Amino acid sequence: MKFSGKNVLITGASRGIGKEIAITLARYGLKVWINYRSNPSVADELQALIEKEGGRAAVIGFDTSDEQAFIDGIKTITQSDGELSYLVNNAGITNDKLALRMKKEDFSSVLDVNLTAVFVGCREALKVMSKQRFGSVVNIASVVGESGNIGQTNYSASKGGVIAMTKSFAQESASRNVRYNTVTPGFIATDMTDKLSDEIKAAFIEKVPLKRFGEPKDVADAVAFLLSDHAAYITGETLKVNGGIYM
Repeated sequence: MKFSGKNVLITGASRGIGKEIAITLARYGLKVWINYRSNPSVADELQALIEKEGGRAAVIGFDTSDEQAFIDGIKTITQSDGELSYLVNNAGITNDKLALRMKKEDFSSVLDVNLTAVFVGCREALKVMSKQRFGSVVNIASVVGESGNIGQTNYSASKGGVIAMTKSFAQESASRNVRYNTVTPGFIATDMTDKLSDEIKAAFIEKVPLKRFGEPKDVADAVAFLLSDHAAYITGETLKVNGGIYM
């Protein structure tokens, strides 16, 4: 895949889907900025892995829900590299429970990380990319942001908000040659799904037309495509990576 830009910031990049996105984009020649919130050793291990393969990476720690920390993080990158070509807003949290038992703080805490922080990242990236007259942002949402899900009123609201917000950013930024798109993963095999029992896994897989969990690489490849020059005429789009569970 072809990339005209040189570097990318990936939030929540030290594990799971974010880790695979970092590895994939580094293999395409981008300098990867690995963001973590609380575990620097895991981020350092990922940097070492990427560099062992001949890629370029740097570690940058900050909590995306801290607005000033996010602003300062992007400033650090632009001061170091002279640009920010790409951003992947991947960091997110869950706090699942039935709506009747969900407190307001259970709802707002998930929106703070999954939606408000993504807004801050999109806004700050646009400031930089507008001056460059070039850039691409991919926001990681979720299939439940499209379909809803029992016990995830807060999570589905946050991810549905990301989808709608991305379209608005896409409209505001198009004249500056900056693109915004969303990827909505379905059931993806990660360390979280590894903890599920075989019975629960089988029940989930039965719902998926392709009859398997997706792999983090499936999401990473979709992200790479949307960031790349091959998607230069795609903006405001939502790309489903869900095995057909929601069409």
